[in-house]
Order: sequence, then structure tokens, then C-alpha cells
Amino acid sequence: MASETAAAPVRVTDAAWQAIEGGYDLQVHVAPDVIARRIDDLDLAKEFKQHNLKGFVLKSHYAPTYERAKVVTKASPGITAFGAITLNHSVGGLNPVALEIAGRSGNKVVWMPTVDAANETAGRSDGPTDKLPFWAKIQRELSATGISPPPLTVLGADGKVTNVTKGCLELIGKHDMVLATGHLSKKEIRELVKTAKEMGLKRVLVTHAEFPSQNMTADEQLEVANMGAVIEHCFTTMYTNKAPWDAYFDSVRKVGPERIILSTDLGQTINPPVADGFAMFAQKMLDAGFSAADVRRMCVTNPTAMIS
Repeated sequence: MASETAAAPVRVTDAAWQAIEGGYDLQVHVAPDVIARRIDDLDLAKEFKQHNLKGFVLKSHYAPTYERAKVVTKASPGITAFGAITLNHSVGGLNPVALEIAGRSGNKVVWMPTVDAANETAGRSDGPTDKLPFWAKIQRELSATGISPPPLTVLGADGKVTNVTKGCLELIGKHDMVLATGHLSKKEIRELVKTAKEMGLKRVLVTHAEFPSQNMTADEQLEVANMGAVIEHCFTTMYTNKAPWDAYFDSVRKVGPERIILSTDLGQTINPPVADGFAMFAQKMLDAGFSAADVRRMCVTNPTAMIS
């Protein structure tokens, strides 16, 4: 879901490719999609196979991907694609019916609201559109036609997780899916993680912690990690200058590689190929002094454990 601002490529060594061999990227945005993408999911599977990667999670802000993930997996020996659903208005928001069907269909990841989150204002604010993410342009276009339901939050007026959200968490736990926090605010993330762990959810992932709509400090990331969440960091956030690399590195050091997953969030037409971006991310970590074992933990071991 990254910005649409290109940045300079990162040189990649053999050591970086070796560190991510067998890895899974838990957030990619590829075709088919309502937004133009640089590659489709079948060709991405070929790309991953060529680089000895194992698979990816197909993310869409608008449509469930669990059915097409099964087709990609069957058509791509050696690669596993995982399906996901994002609880935006296009699937009914915090919709237990959509979640129950997703769970029965083998869905793997559930993102809380992203483009329709009350916390995510890019698609609702006025101003120039030339630097907006593509999804934000869509939100404005829908609003202009009168399609503008209220933004979504997981908290009630009392600041606590709502009953409808708890119902969604129950279904996520029932089907052993991954709860990912989407574009919720820091306050929402903290309360959601706390509640999810109290309810016994095993797989909780804080989505792209540095992204501007989350903007979590290292201490805030450590707090939710201590509650039992895994922290996801996405290549595009720093690559497109939405957050500084040094602050990101500090967060990784504070939280520890054992509680972190690195994803790309790639697939945009102007950004690098997904597999290349994954290797670039690994290279940035190696260049910052992290060991190959650390990188492997964050790109291979931890993602595998999250989706297994």
C-alpha cells in the first residue's frame, strides 16, 4: 500500500539473496487488482521460484484473495500463495459473515480496515492528488459519486474494543487466521493487540509499524511486542521516504529480530520488482550491521512460523 514515489535502487549482493532463500513475503500487491500493478500473481510465483523464495500473501484493499491464492498455488509448483481479506467497506467492513466464509475457505490473513479506517485520512482530505497513493484517489472518486460510508474504527466511545470487533476476533481465532492491524491508529493497535491476546489469538501482526498512519516509535513497538504481537516492517515505507532508515533500524534493535517480520508491500508500477525489493531490504539490513542470521530470522523463520 506504499507511496507512489520512486527511489534509487539498492545494490544487492549474493549474501542478501542467500539470507532470504526460502522466505515468504507476507504483503504483496499484485494483479489482478482494481489498481494497476507491475506484475500478476502467476508471474510473481515464477519470479519467486527463480530466486528460491517460497511464497507470498496476496493483499487487496478491496477484494478477498483466498480463492485465487489456491489457483496460484496449484499452478505454481514449489510456491505457496496465501489468501487474505481486508475488512474495508467493499467486504462489509467488520463483517462476521465475510470472515466466517473466509475462514471456511482457507483464508490465512485478516487485515483490519485499511483505506476505510477512521485513522487513514489520505483518501478523505482535500488537496492535490498527484502524490496520493492510488487507493486514495479511488476513495475520493467513490466519495464524489456519493459512495462514502462512515469510516471504520475498532474502538467504541469508551476507548475499548467494540463487541462487533470482538466477534471478528473470535472468528479469526476459531479459524486460526492471522490478525493484522491494517491502518488502525496507535491507540487502536494497542487496544486490539491487548484484547486479541486476552481472547487467546495466537497470530497477531502489527502492520507496517513505521507507515505514517501508524508512525509507531520504537518504544511503542516494544510495548505491543511485549503483549505478544509480531512487528511487521515494510520495505516501501522507508524506500519511498515515508520513514527514515535509521529510526527503523533502531526499532529493530530495540524489539529484536525474534519478534519481527520483514515484508515488501511491493507491486506498484513504479517501484522495484517484488523479489528484488525483498533482496534490497535484506541488503539494507546487512549494510546496517545486522547478521545474515538476523535477516534470515526476519525474512524466513518468522514469516514461516506466522503462516504455518
